[in-house]
Amino acid sequence: MRQWHWISAAVCLIGMLLFAVTGITLNHAAQIEATPSVVTRDEQLPADLIAALKTEAAKGKALLPSSLQSWLSGRMSLDVGGRDAEWSPEEIYLSLPRPGGDAWLSIDRESGEVRYEKTDRGWISYLNDLHKGRNTGLIWTWFLDVFAIACVVFCITGFVLLYLMAGARRSTWPLVALGFVIPALLAIFFIH
Repeated sequence: MRQWHWISAAVCLIGMLLFAVTGITLNHAAQIEATPSVVTRDEQLPADLIAALKTEAAKGKALLPSSLQSWLSGRMSLDVGGRDAEWSPEEIYLSLPRPGGDAWLSIDRESGEVRYEKTDRGWISYLNDLHKGRNTGLIWTWFLDVFAIACVVFCITGFVLLYLMAGARRSTWPLVALGFVIPALLAIFFIH
């Protein structure tokens, strides 16, 4: 048990510290001021891409053509691969959410005007979004699942160690009971 406990503690340590700190920042988000930084870029599509977009039927939601993806990557340093855009007869709109901010891209299908806007809300917002798994992608979701399992192992092995050593410490079970009773009472009486 001790070996499982210390290994799971080592694996969880940094993540638990991060989650504890971001738990505080999330609870006090209204008191933490942030000044978002907004960057806007306007570009013009070349004539051949405008002609290609005019011939494309409005599709609802679909990927951007590879030629347009290549142009956006080369001209604007944007990686939009694998993301569905919203197609209408007038424009193509692509939402590009990310942790700690947001971004979007709009392409006028008639004129070829490209408008890109990126908002950065700062490091606290970034870490809060990592805490919530918001706009973080599949790999981060897997990490959170593995981290949660390691935390469960840490807690269960800690409980078993408490059980094994409780005879030498009479206050063990009253303290464990308080860890359950205090949050339960707060939820019952103060959360409406």
